[in-house]
Amino acid sequence: MEVTKNFIPQFVVCIKNTGYQASLELYKIYRVLPDDEARNSGDIRVIDESGEDYLYPADYFIAIEVPRVVEEALLHSS
Repeated sequence: MEVTKNFIPQFVVCIKNTGYQASLELYKIYRVLPDDEARNSGDIRVIDESGEDYLYPADYFIAIEVPRVVEEALLHSS
């Protein structure tokens, strides 16, 4: 996994979980981890329901901006 320098935490909302119902909850916010290789392949690396990071199709998610207080809460919960 190639990590992007100066990564700013990013969050996405799951909009599709076909084939991954046990790993992804619809409409839940997930934290994205930087992975340039995955992005170039049309995937995204997120911390899923297992608490581990895995690759999923990028079109299963929509990127969102969250207020700083929400970002801090989400970062502390993972």
